[in-house]
Amino acid sequence: MMMEMERGFLKGRPLKKKEVLPGPPPFPRSSIRWDAVFFRTSRRAQNNVPVATREMWDRLFKEGYRADVDIHTDSDDVIHAHASVLGVASPVLRSMLKQSKNRGCLRSLSIRGVPHQAVHAFIRFLYSSSYDQEEMNKFSLHLVVLSHVFMVPLLKKECARHIENVFLTTENVIDVYQLARLCDIPRLCFICHRMIISNFKVVSASEGWKIMKQSNPKLEKELIESIIDADSKKREKVKKIHEKKVYLQLHQAMEALVHICRDGCRTIGPHDKVLKEDEGPCTYAACKGLESLIRHFAGCKTRVPGGCTHCKRMWQLLELHSRLCEQPDLCKVPLCRHFKDKIKKQSKKDEAKWRLLVNKVLAAKQTIGTSADHFQQRLPVLSKSGR
Repeated sequence: MMMEMERGFLKGRPLKKKEVLPGPPPFPRSSIRWDAVFFRTSRRAQNNVPVATREMWDRLFKEGYRADVDIHTDSDDVIHAHASVLGVASPVLRSMLKQSKNRGCLRSLSIRGVPHQAVHAFIRFLYSSSYDQEEMNKFSLHLVVLSHVFMVPLLKKECARHIENVFLTTENVIDVYQLARLCDIPRLCFICHRMIISNFKVVSASEGWKIMKQSNPKLEKELIESIIDADSKKREKVKKIHEKKVYLQLHQAMEALVHICRDGCRTIGPHDKVLKEDEGPCTYAACKGLESLIRHFAGCKTRVPGGCTHCKRMWQLLELHSRLCEQPDLCKVPLCRHFKDKIKKQSKKDEAKWRLLVNKVLAAKQTIGTSADHFQQRLPVLSKSGR
């Protein structure tokens, strides 16, 4: 049918309806993380490889049956291997095998700069994708370098995982960090960087830091700048938390002020109200803090803005309430309407300061509302989980 359609296009005749093929169905949409599923599946498949299969590949490597490659190491020992296995497992080794010289039926490769046992563990992994835990504990750094140089990503991932979970300490974190940068292991770089910042005092006294300071002063400068930046961010975060706490306290003080003047408070005393004898204690936490301030303001003889420090704070609270109040005609807080009229006569500079403070308090109020809404939404889930 496709051939008929092509002939029709070539001849210039229009296609018949029955010759038009339907379009492909849309790709199914799903919220499943297929990359995570593939990773778990591949790990499960690797673990499900029969032991006999792994033992067979290990035996092929150890016995060197019909091996056609000799690998020379620093200890002048020779490791026998098979060109087909090496070429499939590593594109770098495949290229080296193409350029190697044949000595009869054998090819010769040289892997130097690392211990012979590390090279042996590396070649064995190419055969069976397995390793001895003792070898990994001893040669994990060497194996990282070999897996990076010869492009063996599976071994590189296993070595990085082992270093992160077992090998990494404050004594060797500088060495591991430099190696992770050279071998392009982003996750390990991030973990080392975070450990250096968190334990700078201990790390800076290590031998690795002293060697790095002499051999790579640029990296030392970069790390110190990162630590200074992290410290400044931490101070800024603490400052913002403190400011937010102050604005929350101001918001609670505004609510308590309205409660005192409108309803009367058992903590401070009634205001034109007769409280019931069986009425419980006041639930407004800010009332206790306002009690001494209000009692002083009520009995102070100065009571002039700027004349008394405590009275000045009370005047500021009353003015802040006035700027937040939306019904000054019905409000029972003293001087609410007075401050509303005073706002019109203030300078632009003072007005800008008060507007900024009002916005901060309203933002704190919104934060409380958002947290309460989130708690209400989470409440059914928490109830179900508690059953």
